[in-house]
Amino acid sequence: MSNPFPHFIIIDDSQLDCFIGEKIIQNSGTFSSIKSYTQPTEAFEEIKKSGPINEEPITIIVLDIQMPIMNGFQFVEAFEQLPKNIQSKYAIFMYSSSNNENDKNRMRNHPSIRKFYSKPISKEIIASIVGSV
Repeated sequence: MSNPFPHFIIIDDSQLDCFIGEKIIQNSGTFSSIKSYTQPTEAFEEIKKSGPINEEPITIIVLDIQMPIMNGFQFVEAFEQLPKNIQSKYAIFMYSSSNNENDKNRMRNHPSIRKFYSKPISKEIIASIVGSV
């Protein structure tokens, strides 16, 4: 029997935030695997290559908004161009240290973004995310 818990991908240009996120997810015990990326473009390439895998649990993407080269919204715009059978394997949750109302309003234009959370990530946020997928 396969693990019913979701996979996690953390995308954040801060290595410290990736590390903290990994530890909190590990301590939650509600995950199949965890990968983190400080370069959104690398994460996007991995997702693009993933192809449809029907029997796998969903993969949760915890995505920072403010990043150089490719920010969270640019990542989502590229993600939403992928085939629907790839998109359907992922749930995107954005998080940021800024509570910018413009960012929150922009999220409404992207159906793939499930919810916004404020940094820092916590065990309560992880429980909320896992409970919603």
